[in-house]
Amino acid sequence: MTWDYIIVGGGSAGSVLANRLSARRSNRVLLLEAGRDTPHGKIPEVILDSYPGAAYLDERFLWTDLRVTTEVVSHNAPPEEMRPRLRRYEQARILGGGSSINGQMANRGAPTDYAQWEARGARGWGWDSVLPYFRKLERDMDFDDEYHGRSGPIPVRRIFPDLWCGHARAAGEAFAAAGYAYLPDQNGAFRDGYFPITSSNAYERRVSAAIGYLDPGTRSRENLRIDTDTHVTGLLFEGTRCVGVRARRGGEETEHRASEVILSCGAVHSPAQLLRAGIGPALALRDLGIEVRANVPGVGQRLMDHPSVALAGFLKPAARMDNVTTRRHVQVALRYSSGIGDAPAGDMFVVVASKSSWHAVGEQIGSYILFVNRTFSESGQVKLASPDWHAEPTVEFNLLSDHRDLARLVDGIRRLAQMYAHPAMRAAIEHPFPACWGEKVRQVGAINRKNALITAIAARLLDGPTALRDYIIERFIMDGWTLDQLVADDDAAQEFVRTAAVGVWHASCSCRMGDASDPMAVTDTEGRVRGVQGLRVVDASLFPVVPCANTNLPTMMVAEKIADTMLRGG
Repeated sequence: MTWDYIIVGGGSAGSVLANRLSARRSNRVLLLEAGRDTPHGKIPEVILDSYPGAAYLDERFLWTDLRVTTEVVSHNAPPEEMRPRLRRYEQARILGGGSSINGQMANRGAPTDYAQWEARGARGWGWDSVLPYFRKLERDMDFDDEYHGRSGPIPVRRIFPDLWCGHARAAGEAFAAAGYAYLPDQNGAFRDGYFPITSSNAYERRVSAAIGYLDPGTRSRENLRIDTDTHVTGLLFEGTRCVGVRARRGGEETEHRASEVILSCGAVHSPAQLLRAGIGPALALRDLGIEVRANVPGVGQRLMDHPSVALAGFLKPAARMDNVTTRRHVQVALRYSSGIGDAPAGDMFVVVASKSSWHAVGEQIGSYILFVNRTFSESGQVKLASPDWHAEPTVEFNLLSDHRDLARLVDGIRRLAQMYAHPAMRAAIEHPFPACWGEKVRQVGAINRKNALITAIAARLLDGPTALRDYIIERFIMDGWTLDQLVADDDAAQEFVRTAAVGVWHASCSCRMGDASDPMAVTDTEGRVRGVQGLRVVDASLFPVVPCANTNLPTMMVAEKIADTMLRGG
C-alpha cells in the first residue's frame, strides 16, 4: 500500500498533522511513533497528572541514551583538552511527544519573535499570520477575545490568585512591590508583568497533543493508521525523491511507501534523520562515509534553547502547596525587560515553582526558575556520532555563546535576590540559595522506593531545628555558592551561571525554514527540504529563532499552519 503521507514522529507536531491531514477522507495517512501509545482510557496516571514532575523523569517515556553538552564547546581546542561534561537531556519517546511529559506551559511568544521570523526569510510567518493558528488550536477556558480561540482541541486555563498557594502569593506580592503590573492574561497583549501561568490542562488533567488531536473519533478514521513502538531506521529514495521509510517494530523490518514523508521527530532527531539520509553538510557526511544526496549546510546547525538558572529556598509549612486545591506547582510567572544590549521587550522570564520534585523534600523547596526568554546564543549543533540509526547524535547546545545571555542571567539573579528580601517572601521562604540541576538532583529525583524513603526521612529533619536544617541544606543540597556571594562578586556570579546554566527542554531551530537565498535554510517556508522532493520537516526545528515562549504551543501552531497549506495544495 502506498500512503499519501507518512508522518515520522507522533509528538506535538505529528499529532496535529495526523488529525488535520486525515480529516480529508481521500488522504491516506500513516503515523509512526517510536514510543508507546496513549489511547483514551489507558493513559498512565503519571501522564495525566496536573503535576508533571514525575512524568518527565519516567524512563518509560524517554530517549534514555541521549546525552548533550550545554556549555560552550571550543572547536579550536586541542584533542587532549577535556570536553564539557555530558548531561542527560530529557526528550520524550511517547505518543504526544513533549506535550505528554512537559510542564504543560501554554504560551506563544512575542509578536516581535514572528516579525523576526519574517526578517530571517520566513515570509508569511509574521504575528498576524500565525495568530489565527494559535487561536485554532486552543480552547481558552477563561477568556474570549481577539487573542483567543474557544473551540480548539487543546484547553488552556489559568489558576488565578485567589487559589495560589502561600509561596505563589508571596512571589506575586514581591513582583508587585518591585513595580510590575498584574496581567490577568499572559497570552493577551504582550507586555511586562506577572500573571497566572497558562497551562494545557483541563480540570486538573493534562491534555497533550495526542489527547487533544488523536481523540477516539480521530482514531476511528479508516484512512488513518497509528503505529507506535515503531522506529524509523531510514528514509527511502528514488534519486532525489523521498518515497518512503524503513521501520522496525518488534524486531521486524518493514518498508512503507508514500507520496510524501514528513519528519516530525523534534529538533534533535529530525536533523539526525536527514543526516543519515545524506542530506546535510557535504564534508561532514563524507567524513562518516555517507553518500551525499543533497548538500544542505544548515542541517543540524544553529540549534537553540533558552539558557536557564534557578534560585531556591526552604518553604515554611504555611507557604507550601496543599496538593488538594491544585497539583499545579507553577502558578505564577513574571515577564520583564532586562534593558541589556539590544534585547527586545519581555526578553526575560521567571517561573515561580512552589514544589521542586515529586518526593517529600521536593514539597519543601520552592524556586525561581530564571531563563533568557529571547536568547542570542544560536551556535549549537546536532551532528552524527555514527551513521548507525541506533546511535544517538552528538548534541552541543553551546548555551551562553553570546555574552549578552550571560550578562542577563547575572543581572536576573540580582533582581531576584531583591525579591527574597521582600517581607512576604521572608515570611514564606528561608535560606535562599543558588540551585544546580545536576546529577545529584537527578539521582535523588529518580522515582523509586529508596528515594521515597530517604527523602521522607530528610524532610522530617528539615522541618526540625533551624541549625539542623541549615546544615542539611548547606551540606547536602547546595553546590558551593551562596546567594550573597553571587550578589557581591561578579566573578562568582559568572562562574555559577556558566556552571549551572541548562536548557529548559526547548530544543529548536536545527532545520530552519527560510528564503532560497539563505544558504543555511534547510527548508522553504512550508517545510519542504531543499535539494530533494517528497520530504518535509514540520516541528520545532523549523523555527528561524526560538520564540519567547515554551515551545509546545508554537510547535503545534507551525503544524496547524503547514497542514492548512498542504490541504490547500501547497
